[in-house]
Amino acid sequence: MNSTLALLKERLQTALVAAFGPDLADADPVLVPASNPKFGDYQANGAMGLAKRLGMAPKAIASQLLDHLDVSDLCDPPEVAGPGFINLRLKPEYLEAQLKDIQADPRLGVAPVANPKRVIVDYPSPNIAKEMHVGHLRPCVIGDALARILEFLGHDVLRLSHIGDWGTPFGMLIAYLREAYPDALAGGELDLGDLATFYRAAKKRFDEDTDFQEAARLAVVKLQAGDPETIQAWKVVCDLSNRTNRKIFDLMGLSPKIQERGESFYNPLLPDVIAELDRLGLLVEDQGAKCVFLDGFTNKEGKPLPLIVQKSDGGYNYATTDLAAIRYRVTEDRVQRVIYPVGAEQINHFAQIFQVGKRAGWITDETEFVHTPLGNILGEDGKKLKSRSGEAARLVDLLEEAIARARTDLEARLTEENRTESEDFIAHVANVVGIGAIKYADLSQNRTSSYIFSYDKMLALQGNTAPYMLYAYVRVRGISRKGGIDFEALGDNSRVVLQDEAEFALAKSLLKFDEVLSAVEADLLPNRLCEYLFDLSKTFNQFYDRCPILQAEDPQRTSRLILADLTARTIKLGLSLLGIQVLERM
Repeated sequence: MNSTLALLKERLQTALVAAFGPDLADADPVLVPASNPKFGDYQANGAMGLAKRLGMAPKAIASQLLDHLDVSDLCDPPEVAGPGFINLRLKPEYLEAQLKDIQADPRLGVAPVANPKRVIVDYPSPNIAKEMHVGHLRPCVIGDALARILEFLGHDVLRLSHIGDWGTPFGMLIAYLREAYPDALAGGELDLGDLATFYRAAKKRFDEDTDFQEAARLAVVKLQAGDPETIQAWKVVCDLSNRTNRKIFDLMGLSPKIQERGESFYNPLLPDVIAELDRLGLLVEDQGAKCVFLDGFTNKEGKPLPLIVQKSDGGYNYATTDLAAIRYRVTEDRVQRVIYPVGAEQINHFAQIFQVGKRAGWITDETEFVHTPLGNILGEDGKKLKSRSGEAARLVDLLEEAIARARTDLEARLTEENRTESEDFIAHVANVVGIGAIKYADLSQNRTSSYIFSYDKMLALQGNTAPYMLYAYVRVRGISRKGGIDFEALGDNSRVVLQDEAEFALAKSLLKFDEVLSAVEADLLPNRLCEYLFDLSKTFNQFYDRCPILQAEDPQRTSRLILADLTARTIKLGLSLLGIQVLERM
């Protein structure tokens, strides 16, 4: 099934060529959803932009275009309005046929893309031995949602976590492990305890003891030299951190397909990166360091800014590793698109490494490397969210607090309704609502914007929140239980009959699902999907309040059951693409 928007655009482009010749094969008909339903469902505004090119008034262009436009199977007769807009209103019989098509389709009419790409989504990429904090929330949920959506659309998606697992900080951690947990090096079972406590204890030793600092420096040297005992200690630290992070990923419901490919993976490749940049004539030695001077970047004095790729002591940095990753992803992973959901403060860093990647010939017109900048999560004071101790709030604390609050709200409602539910039911609902609320609150914001973190707002039953979405789904499932309806048994011969304006509004909303996913694929803004699901839920609630379902007579009863079922299935699929579970009861 083709998107209605795509079908109409194709017909308009065909009409443009028929009316004005093949030179207009590249012309954009500027087809958009109508701003006001009374004017129709879609509006083509391309005539305005073609006036100068064709030397004609926009209204005359629109009229001539209509003479060649054939949309009789899709729309009522189109109309020219205003200075040259073309209004298009979908036919009831077209809408009814489309709804019947998606009723039998588990993908709800969303066809896989014609030209799938190999895509890497680089997330959530925490640092080893440092607990995940609030700053990791957005990369986690936005990266996961983008990966799910692109994969559903048919792309071959690699989820890679570019973890910080190499470099100078590990000397400190390895030295502390040797001193405090010598049994770890013998492969014995041990509990390193709380990850943050382990890191703070190591940092305290490093800050207070010069002998320990020297031991940490020597550990780095041995690590880089591949000393077996040091490598074993490094693996113990990495394993502790990865196990801790995996528990958080599981609690959040992140995809189990995330692969860890850290800085250590690229470390052996760094000399080759430097050698290739040198061979291409891009390297300049500046004060002993090897650099690439960048176009469009200057320092405070206005001089060209260098990107250091090898320090004067021969060491490498984050930029070198990121360049090695770019090179490997193109030459070995054979990707066409790489997406980095990372904080907006890294805009310059990505612009710099992408520029070097292009100048080195690794990034070409066939490969798209895109940084999707993320805004900050703020506290009620408008500053970056912190814990009571003044440090960045731990991610696990935020998640557990949301679950606890969701449980409190549920238990209060059960008491108010005089309902009794099992502990398993209460725990499951609290988990789904709490985690879903945090994720949806993040995803529903434009990812480039910062937002204020508020449990009360994200757990509210009204507004653009996960609980509101979940209740809309539960409402439909309640129809099934109340009426003893098996939606799957409604039958292929059941008709969709649209008569009431609320039915038309719901039908049109349901048929925009594929258009929304295509938009997210293009601009990587998952809040578009949240807005769509919220609008769909509101439209369904208006339909539910206006149009009796179980009390209606056939064929309206069955038709409205189909509309309700399609709404629930769309909400469930849409939320699953955002990484959010649904509930049959709440």
